Parts: sequence; C-alpha cells; structure tokens
Amino acid sequence: MGYAAFAPPAPLSEWVESIWDWRMPAPAHRLERMLPSACAQLTINLAEDETRVYDEALRCTRNAGAALDAPSLRSFIIDTAEQVAVCGAVFKPGGAAAVFRQRMDILANRQVDLDDLVAAGLRGLRSRLLEAGDAARRLSTLHAWLLACVRDARPQPMLQQALHALDNGPQVQRIGAVAAQCGVSPRRLGEMFGERIGMSPKRYARLQRFHRVVATARRGGRIDWAGVAVDCGFHDQPHLVREFRAFSGLTPTAYLAQRGPWPSHIPLL
Repeated sequence: MGYAAFAPPAPLSEWVESIWDWRMPAPAHRLERMLPSACAQLTINLAEDETRVYDEALRCTRNAGAALDAPSLRSFIIDTAEQVAVCGAVFKPGGAAAVFRQRMDILANRQVDLDDLVAAGLRGLRSRLLEAGDAARRLSTLHAWLLACVRDARPQPMLQQALHALDNGPQVQRIGAVAAQCGVSPRRLGEMFGERIGMSPKRYARLQRFHRVVATARRGGRIDWAGVAVDCGFHDQPHLVREFRAFSGLTPTAYLAQRGPWPSHIPLL
C-alpha cells in the first residue's frame, strides 16, 4: 500500500508534470468531486477494467480502464471504489496535445478511452502495467510508454511563453498584451490555446486564478475573502464567489467545509 510519484527527466519533462502510482484502501465516502484543471491526466484503473464519471444528477458515464481526463473547465464526480489501485500521469498544460497528437478543444471536458487516442503499437498499456509486479516497475513501464509516445514531439516555445505570462499575475484582462509579447495576434493566440490547451487564453487565466484562490484557502487560519479577492484580481468578493462556484460547483466556504487531504478531491457521499 502507498503512493509513489516522480517528475520525469528530460525530454519527457517538457510535457509531463508527474507520473504516479496509488495503492490504498477505499475511503469511507463513495464519491469525490474533482476540481477542473488545464492539466490533462491519464488514469489507468488496475483494480477493474473500467473508469466511471458522474454528472451533477449522478448519471454515470463509463470508459475503459485506461482513459484520459481531458482539460476541463467544470468539476466532475468520480467513484472512489475504482481508486484503490491506480497508475497515471499528469500532463503540463498543452502536454497531452503533444503526446497524443490531438486537439484538446475537441476533447475538453471529457474522458476518452486511451486506445482511441494512440496508434495500434501503443495500445495495451493497462495489460503491461498489470504484468509489472510492483510500483517501481509500473512507474518505469509508464515512463517508457510515454517516452515512446513523444518520440517525434516538438517543444512549443511560443506557447510556453504565453503560459508563463498568464501564470504570473492575477489579472485576466491582459490577453492582447500577452499576444503582442509572443509576437502573434490575439486571434492566433486563441487558436493555439484551443488546439493545445483546450480553452481560450482568458478562460485559462480565469481557471489559474481560481486555483490560486484554492491554494490560499488551504493555508489554514482565518481567511479574509475580500482581501483574497483583491490579491487574486477579482472585482470584489461577490465576483470571487461567482467564479469559484462556476468552476467548482461550490462556494468557497462550502469547499472549506467539505475539503479532504488532496486539494482537487472533495469528498461527497
């Protein structure tokens, strides 16, 4: 039992943030809300050959045991019963587009079977992981598989420059300035973000601002929400609450009351 993760070295570090392996007993609660993220995530369920996602009415969508959680702008609900033996990878923004040669704006807010995204020679990853035997071998197997996927991928320095600019500041009304800094038109920047990130530059900036609020809320102690709103670039506290609810389905205070040990996982039932 345990959790193991590592940040892969170059060249995979250009596209992949972490590779992880999880073996834990099922928690007492049956469902968890997952916060939205610009970082796609590959999830391989090794306990059963299925992944399940629920909408707000708890209607279930079923996918294969190996699936990609594409970049998302809204929260979704997962089944904790399938989270006892799992292996996966978290991609950097734009990383999944490079690895799978797919437009992220087509896949956004969806879960997609892995075998629908890769060439025939790269299918069967779940079977290889089941044969691996222990966490170290599973991580090594997944690392080698991802390396094979990115063999011909090329870095996108202009995209990285734009992401860096949007990640370093609370304002979201700077898209024109970011485009000028990158030497492209706002329209071209938007097209690039749609293809690679799965959302517009402004929506990406809003989502990153939301995650800054989540990080601030988790520091503990008394929270001055009006001050957080100013620090994170919102017009006022009601604006912060509206944005938080739009992305998470919860108010900030409800998030604090329901939060668990992992920032993006909120225990439900």
